[in-house]
Amino acid sequence: LLLQIDPKDYTFSGLKDETVGRLPGKVAGQQFVIQDCENCSIYIFDHSATITIDDCVNCQIFLGPIKGSVFFRDCKDCKCIVACQQFRTRDCRKLQVFLCCATQPIIESSTGMKFGCFQYYYPELALQFKDAGLSIFNNTWSNIHDFTPVSGENNWGLLPENAVVQDYVPLPSSEELKAVRISTDATRSIIPITRGRRQKSSDESCLAVFFAGDYTTANARKLIDEMTGKGFQLVQTKEVSMKAEDAHRVFQQRASEFIPLLEKGPVIALEFNGDGAVERCQSTINDVFSGTKVFVSESKASASQDVDNFYNFADMQMGM
Repeated sequence: LLLQIDPKDYTFSGLKDETVGRLPGKVAGQQFVIQDCENCSIYIFDHSATITIDDCVNCQIFLGPIKGSVFFRDCKDCKCIVACQQFRTRDCRKLQVFLCCATQPIIESSTGMKFGCFQYYYPELALQFKDAGLSIFNNTWSNIHDFTPVSGENNWGLLPENAVVQDYVPLPSSEELKAVRISTDATRSIIPITRGRRQKSSDESCLAVFFAGDYTTANARKLIDEMTGKGFQLVQTKEVSMKAEDAHRVFQQRASEFIPLLEKGPVIALEFNGDGAVERCQSTINDVFSGTKVFVSESKASASQDVDNFYNFADMQMGM
């Protein structure tokens, strides 16, 4: 039995001064359209196929995981939280976006764009990322490509490092949407918060790579908590499949001990930054993950090469 899909259920159009949204389970991978809205708060607490946002002004928008692309056109003065495979804007002015994007975000004919790292939690969000085929570790939020640069001007920048999501996109005020158990506490964010392209605080970075298994995600999260709790910064994360020849390029002479682990599935790589990062990362892995095979940089000298080797390989894989 084919259920008729009514486009009206997947559209917000021509709204003014309203709070509207969809609860978890209500969009379920369909495409969604948001257009001609002014001064609205819009929340899609579910995963979707694609979303287009056209001619919206002064709106606050939360978009749960989008399997394909999200496209903002002719929007201005909007504050957004977005997770997607592809992110594009055209003819937009003054958008502030907390972004999780698996590929390089693209802006075109847009000015006054500001980006930060996606940070958000509600209980259904992890499964929605899975349903949308997105990894919480693949987030190139700060690696913006400006399709139409203007010489001498910068059309985009990064949000302040201490920007608080809730100051931009407040929690929903409507009774229906209050049922979603949201936390905007950065430490609970489903997406690990990364520095991305921000200036690094130290010339010492460290690469840690976890191999596929039952607890890979939990282990990666645990190491992030341990390291950031000690004041180190998480620069970038990546989840990607590796082949034997990739292992030789990245793990060099230690490749043979890791190659058998690659068949189980993708690896999760983390780059930490800070003085003493290598030593702290090694000791944490020995203390907390003894018995788990983890690749970790051997010295400060080799670490930056490890990081470069891994991300050069990964960026080629991801078609960046």
